[in-house]
Amino acid sequence: MSPVHLQIDKLRTIDSTNDYLKLLLKEKGLEEDTVVWAMEQTKGKGQMGTSWSAEKGKNLTFSVFRKIERLQINEQFYALMAASLAVKDVLEKLLIKKVRVKWPNDILSDKKKICGILIESIIKKGKLDAMIIGVGLNVNQVKWTELQGITSIKNETGIHFELEEILKMLLQQFHYYVKLLLDKEFDIIKKDYEQFLFRNGSPSTFRKKDNTQFTGIIQGVTQLGKLVVLEEDEIVNEYDLKEIQLLF
Repeated sequence: MSPVHLQIDKLRTIDSTNDYLKLLLKEKGLEEDTVVWAMEQTKGKGQMGTSWSAEKGKNLTFSVFRKIERLQINEQFYALMAASLAVKDVLEKLLIKKVRVKWPNDILSDKKKICGILIESIIKKGKLDAMIIGVGLNVNQVKWTELQGITSIKNETGIHFELEEILKMLLQQFHYYVKLLLDKEFDIIKKDYEQFLFRNGSPSTFRKKDNTQFTGIIQGVTQLGKLVVLEEDEIVNEYDLKEIQLLF
């Protein structure tokens, strides 16, 4: 996925860049890598239907359509790990400190959320055909009225960045990780993801769906993306998305 060959559609306002790409796919049958970049996204999405809010023209909200037939359905979490690492790499190049990946899809700077990633798989005839990678990165916004624990590149560096400059950096880094994916270098991706996994190896408090809390130590993730947690009496359990919440 080389940025040189990418078709980039720049839009003023859209409800969701992921949904827009799915509509293009349905109407036109996309066959080439395509990026949809919105200056304003009114209904940005996170995992499991959560929302993503951003001020118009201050942040980077975009989605990438990528044909990726060489991955199996049970390997799709590696794409989320790879996308997370690509964002992490770019943020470190921009001198953002203490960048960590919070399972499964948030990027943090010193415990504050700076980016969210949502990957949606396109399945055809029981096989993985393509992926849509949605990214919401806080760039130049510095205040949030309703949300806590949020930061941006400008908050962390004091520098105002051109959005297109950062978009090009991200697409270039995605290209690097797509090659790792297609070469099936899954061990490298998983090792790097776990190395930067927030709270990995540290005692943490979790809350289950029934609101009960427990203490455990994150041990990593499974191939399918479940969080591996060491609990009392040396019992190791695996948790799927939304089964537990990590409390700081």
